[in-house]
Amino acid sequence: MPLVDINNPQMIKFLVETYEKTARLRMRWNILNADKLNSAANLDREEKGYRDVDVTKATMELGLAGLQRDNITDARNKRLKHKIDGKIPGIESLRKGHSIVDVELGKATDDPKLARPDTDLSIDPIMRPVNPKQKKILYMGRPYYGREVYLKKRCKAQAPEDRYYFAETSSWVYGWRMKDSYQKSRGPLHGRVWRLAREVSRTGPAPDPAYYQQPGKDPGKC
Repeated sequence: MPLVDINNPQMIKFLVETYEKTARLRMRWNILNADKLNSAANLDREEKGYRDVDVTKATMELGLAGLQRDNITDARNKRLKHKIDGKIPGIESLRKGHSIVDVELGKATDDPKLARPDTDLSIDPIMRPVNPKQKKILYMGRPYYGREVYLKKRCKAQAPEDRYYFAETSSWVYGWRMKDSYQKSRGPLHGRVWRLAREVSRTGPAPDPAYYQQPGKDPGKC
């Protein structure tokens, strides 16, 4: 709901009229109930002789009717026979149809952690198993192997859905499972490319690019 613009002259007039109307209604109520207010303020009333025990007893007696009704209902329900329609779902039915294997996001043959019984309610694995060839990169020397090369091949060469079962961060939502889209992400087919910027050095004279052809016999043609 938008805030009220208290600087608007029409709104100021409306608020003033509302406040005056509220003040008149309160004053009218005080005049009509002046006798009750005076008696309540002066405590000039007849003593009834109630004690704390009497107040507690009256409160308990009010709840006895509901307590008696509930006891009768419970006694009748205890004599009834439970209705069992087929097999009662248990622990083995909680994961059925909702596991990673059931939703076809992974296979137990590829990830041994997914080969679990239905009674196992542990949390599903977050990351997919790492390729053994990529693991070997961590234990080999640099510069062609090591941690940096592993991260480059693991993170930059593979899409997030190839490394994780679900999107773990909000930034992965954009572009998640792009392989399933019929509109493949690709560059423009007829975009302009400045080849000289990639193949010719700006620091001095350089040979012709590799895509230049040798001139033919006819000097008018290339």
